[in-house]
Amino acid sequence: MLTIRKAAERGHFKNQWLDSHHSFSFGDYYDPKHMGLSVLRVINDDRVIAGAGFPTHPHNNMEIVSYVLEGELAHRDSMGNGSVIRKGDVQRMSAGTGVTHSEYNPSTTEGTHFLQIWLLPTQRNIQPSYAQAYFSEADKASGWRLLVSPTGAEGSLATNTEALFYATVVANNVERSYSLAADRLGYLFVASGSIDLEGETLSAGDGAAISADSSFKVLGKATAEVLLFDLPV
Repeated sequence: MLTIRKAAERGHFKNQWLDSHHSFSFGDYYDPKHMGLSVLRVINDDRVIAGAGFPTHPHNNMEIVSYVLEGELAHRDSMGNGSVIRKGDVQRMSAGTGVTHSEYNPSTTEGTHFLQIWLLPTQRNIQPSYAQAYFSEADKASGWRLLVSPTGAEGSLATNTEALFYATVVANNVERSYSLAADRLGYLFVASGSIDLEGETLSAGDGAAISADSSFKVLGKATAEVLLFDLPV
């Protein structure tokens, strides 16, 4: 069974430098019907203007994944990490016992569009850590590409979570299928483009919760980048 969440139904926050849409309750946006799904707690669809960003702030006991769609995102944290991630890069920070970090758009002319994803940790109060990796368009166009997993399987980022996080790119009329186990449910999010999901048209920003023990097919309508979270029941 599918439960569709259209882009326009999401929470919205906007100020002078940030335009953010929230698939689940976050900050001042609260909806008791949309508090997350399983260990997936946050999908924030963020656009940051040139030269601006999130000042240094703390986190603890959360797995935070950044997924860049356009532009660049500069990261600095209290563990001593500093990097700039771009389209195709996936960044994972295990906040554990506590970490502070900042994220900003280093460009003086171009905006940044990225997804901020929070996953509940399997173990609490672990030592904070950081990792990032690049996944090419060609790699994602070949099938469901595993980006994040508990064990780092298939070259994914090993993360303190029970979630499996995949991405794929589907061109027009390209089909991609997936089956969820009896003890796993899914959340699908369209990052860009347009797809048909079991007869439902989904476009950028749309999401769908998928019940456990289900099989489904994604069909590209306009070249689309699609994210899939395989989650414990």
